[in-house]
Amino acid sequence: MALAWVLVIEGLLPFLSPATWRRVFEQALRLRDGQIRFLGLASMMGGALLLWLMG
Repeated sequence: MALAWVLVIEGLLPFLSPATWRRVFEQALRLRDGQIRFLGLASMMGGALLLWLMG
């Protein structure tokens, strides 16, 4: 069920505002590997924190 929610949430921006999604994606392509890794780590830690708080 969690994966289904992720897909719904991830699909909102491209559905509601494709031009904004395209700009965000183009900016993401300009990030260095270290910046992308940091964003991934922050996302994982935020998700783990939410799971801990809710469980």
